[in-house]
Amino acid sequence: MSSSSVNNPTKTLWLNRFYSSLRTVLACAIVGAVTLCPPAAVHNLLHFPAFSYVTTILIVSEASLGQVIKGCFCALYATVQVTAASVLALWLVGPGTFARSEGAAAAVALTAFVVALPRSTPLLAKRIAFGQAVIVYVSTVVKNGEEGESIGVVVEPVRVAASTGLGVVASLLAVLLPFPRLGYNEVKRTCRLYIQNASERLSFLLLALNAQDNQAASDLISKAKFPAAEGAKHLQSIREAQGGMKWERPHLKFLSLSLNDEVETPIRGMELALSSCHSFPIALMDDHDLKAESARLKSRIDVKLEQAKCLTTSDAITAPETTTESSNNAYPWWRQLSIAAHDDLPTLFFLYCMELLQGGLKMEEEEEEGEEELTKPDIDITKGTRRLQRTWTAVRTKRWNFAFKCSLSLGLAVLFGLMFNERNGYWSGLTIAISFVTERQATFTMANARAQGTAMGSVYGILCSFLFHGLVELRFLLVLPWIVFASFLRQSKMYGQAGGISAVIGALLILGRKNYGNPSEFAIARITEATIGLLCLVAVEIVLQPARAATLARTEIAWGLEAFRDCVEGFTLCTDRKGLFFSSTTQRDKQKILECHVDKLNQFVMEAEVEPNFWFLPFHATCYKKLLGSLRKASDLLLFVCNQSEVFSYGADRLQLDQKRVEDINADLELFRDKVGSTLKCLQKVISFEFLTDLEDGLHKEKSSCDIELGKPPEGDKLKMMLGPDEVTVSNLVNGFLQHLRELGDVIDKKEAEQKVKSQMILCLSGLGFCIGSLIREIKEIENEVQELIAWENPTTTQVNVYDVYCKISDLHKI
Repeated sequence: MSSSSVNNPTKTLWLNRFYSSLRTVLACAIVGAVTLCPPAAVHNLLHFPAFSYVTTILIVSEASLGQVIKGCFCALYATVQVTAASVLALWLVGPGTFARSEGAAAAVALTAFVVALPRSTPLLAKRIAFGQAVIVYVSTVVKNGEEGESIGVVVEPVRVAASTGLGVVASLLAVLLPFPRLGYNEVKRTCRLYIQNASERLSFLLLALNAQDNQAASDLISKAKFPAAEGAKHLQSIREAQGGMKWERPHLKFLSLSLNDEVETPIRGMELALSSCHSFPIALMDDHDLKAESARLKSRIDVKLEQAKCLTTSDAITAPETTTESSNNAYPWWRQLSIAAHDDLPTLFFLYCMELLQGGLKMEEEEEEGEEELTKPDIDITKGTRRLQRTWTAVRTKRWNFAFKCSLSLGLAVLFGLMFNERNGYWSGLTIAISFVTERQATFTMANARAQGTAMGSVYGILCSFLFHGLVELRFLLVLPWIVFASFLRQSKMYGQAGGISAVIGALLILGRKNYGNPSEFAIARITEATIGLLCLVAVEIVLQPARAATLARTEIAWGLEAFRDCVEGFTLCTDRKGLFFSSTTQRDKQKILECHVDKLNQFVMEAEVEPNFWFLPFHATCYKKLLGSLRKASDLLLFVCNQSEVFSYGADRLQLDQKRVEDINADLELFRDKVGSTLKCLQKVISFEFLTDLEDGLHKEKSSCDIELGKPPEGDKLKMMLGPDEVTVSNLVNGFLQHLRELGDVIDKKEAEQKVKSQMILCLSGLGFCIGSLIREIKEIENEVQELIAWENPTTTQVNVYDVYCKISDLHKI
């Protein structure tokens, strides 16, 4: 790729999509050339060219060589499954049994359930197998009806397998010609684009750190945030390409996780630090030595990013080799800490993130004899066991629900499709066979996109057939530019993958085949059949998954708050090496759980935004997005806290700090845990109640002796303890923490040890002070957002207080 393309990400993205669409065009052209003018030897085998196109679209679209090879194996696996099962079923029961639509629908439903249930079967293999099962049993019904006699047991399964094989061969040739499209090269190129993106953002952030007024700083911070979304897309592209790359070069390990943890996370921390600065210029940056140190950090970061551009293997993202002077004579951060005030913590946290980005904050513990003999301390595993059991039950239930959903949807679609139009009964089942996903999806949005895509592709096919009537070859050539157009359509928010694929297939089924009758009549029949299948899918989704995305989003907030509270309850600084390993591992596991809840919440919020409300309250997207943003920011801060506690514990062991000093810091952390733990518990309980009227009715039925409306809540002292932290509390807590940090900094300064270790200790502690203060503020934001949501959902209530609501819940449930 040329340097001009690399410097223009938009052009690069456009070219990548265009090249991918050309691969799809080539694959479809191969299928069209073979099916429109088939060789005599295979004429009787290729009876289902439509499924050859479908297989090609499923495998080759935007795929690298490794992904196509994986798709070919999925198609082979699906073909073996369905061919063996259908031949056995036709032999045991007899083809004549499937002369009726009920028998074919039952056979499709049973096959779909068996195929969908195993967790190890890839989703692509399941989709291809669903389509093959539909075609085998529906074609058996059609052939029996047309020929008036039973057909052979092996004929239809072999024909379907041959058509699938043609799609597989076409996909493989398309990705190999004129030169292979390697996932290795895709990842390498995308990594370079991401590193360039990160370097650009870093430059803007450093300029903002030294800005001379608030307006200039705000403009620079905004410029740094604009490329952030593009960087996230690059990381997502790398993760997607890595799955197929294992089929190309299994011995290579490309770690997008390294890019995310070692580059993206520190940059997000810098953005967070600058957004917390109240005024510019920053007083702390007037220090000449500090400016020089930030410039040195920037130069070392640039070296690291340049190395990452050249290398994209697992050892690519490593700290660059630095001189002995820069490694051993680190900047004495305690000089700044000794004069730092509360408002200076964001600046110190920014510099902490720079150290983290250039790789200077890593534990380099020496191997000690007998270290492998450390045994896990006795801990309470009841909660962890319950959570594991709950997760396993959810996964198992989800797998069975998916299998039952696929079975019932396909069975009903085939049944009603054959009842409406036996000759075109394929399309009702085939339309939804290739659209199943294991995760939740916006059902109505997906169905709407597929219906619109099918209609657009069919109308395009009818117009081309009308303009070039009788010229089959020319008509087929006209579908090729439509494939390019639809490949860009797949990237749009309006149509997405579902609409784009449907648009391609809709045109291919009309322009890429022959001898199927009048194009207009076929298009109308197929659109009707597709609508029948989509209606069956929507109906089954509603029955089996009645919970709205808005309800699930609310539940996910409650789970996220519980995970947040679990993380907070584990805050402690440990100097014991035996306890450090397990404490660090536990905290990181808890942070990962919170991150998973945040990702699920994001998925539910996006789904709830596009789904119809029907008779429910409108979805309060603004408030949910604020809650999502606060939880995501808290998750990022907790990740920094994990790193800070690890580095501090390692440094405390090296410096042999007095345990009394560490206990002072832990006392501050205990105060923090007590203050915010009860608040998070309160918010978690409150978010579980949607309507206050239900709560009031429950209290009335219980005939509670405590009249909350008269200002006599139960456990009034407990209510006061749960009140959310205000600005004064936050300031006092952080200032007290900062004072202990200064005292500890003086102690560390007097220790006889490497300056690098002492500098890391001070920088991590100052970063910890910033994270603690920021977490408290985020909890306050969450409290305000929950209160806003409750008030919006209960417009008849004049004034809503989350702590009053919690007291009512406590009184009702005796908690």
